[in-house]
Amino acid sequence: MEWRQQTSVSSADAFNEAKRWIEEVTGKSFGCSDFRAALENGVLLCDLINQLKPGIIKRVNRLSTPIAGLDNVNVFLKACEKLGLNESQLFHPGDLQDISTRVTLRRDEGNRRLKNVLITVYWLGRKAHLDTLYNGPQLNLKAFEGLLGLALSKVIFYFSL
Repeated sequence: MEWRQQTSVSSADAFNEAKRWIEEVTGKSFGCSDFRAALENGVLLCDLINQLKPGIIKRVNRLSTPIAGLDNVNVFLKACEKLGLNESQLFHPGDLQDISTRVTLRRDEGNRRLKNVLITVYWLGRKAHLDTLYNGPQLNLKAFEGLLGLALSKVIFYFSL
């Protein structure tokens, strides 16, 4: 079964684990219960990657404007690429935009977009897990099995042996 077909219940563990890991690594709270809204301005994402690889992002835009948020998200994604994540492992900057007011929105579009963000967090956490220089909190990769699907989990398990 493809990950997009998984239920929202199977991704709940991944959302909770991603939130826990981001908060522990950055030492900062999400500030709200809405996963998308907490990451929308990109500040937590930039702080996260700067904790994983200090100095990889030189400047975080802390203005509370949509353009500043988009700038931060783009800088975060470029930093992910510098760490070795490839384009297929990265979410699209628009995946964090608030689309709840769009009239033509497909019912599951918001969830699909957030799952893309979770997939990037997963790969970033996996990268940190494999980095011998990183000794901070670890992402529980097993929490993402329901999101990623059994096939990908088996491949990842095989390569982690």
